[in-house]
Amino acid sequence: MPFVITDPCIGTKDTACVDVCPVDCIHPGKGEAEFAAASMLYIHPEECIDCGACVPVCPVTAIYDSVDAVPGSQKALTEANAIYRNGHAEAMAAAEAIVKAHIEAHPELMNLAPTDRQAAH
Repeated sequence: MPFVITDPCIGTKDTACVDVCPVDCIHPGKGEAEFAAASMLYIHPEECIDCGACVPVCPVTAIYDSVDAVPGSQKALTEANAIYRNGHAEAMAAAEAIVKAHIEAHPELMNLAPTDRQAAH
């Protein structure tokens, strides 16, 4: 799995990464019905071509370039990115359940502004 979006995206959902992605592998975008209900954005691991265009435009530094680079406190979100499939209700619900469990397990992080979360890991 090449790139992973982590918890600074929760509560932010800035779609600059969606706009620069050449293969449209980051979901849900603002124009997609699932956008309002999603807690964060997700990178589809099989669609991602590992180009890295998304990393520098993320205003909260939520995107890591590999699973190995994701901090331990964020590892569950790796699985959420792996299973999220836009338009597939069961996969979306499973990914969102992982995110909600992460939020509940890390209130100390969720109390920080999204721009400060990455530095707290």
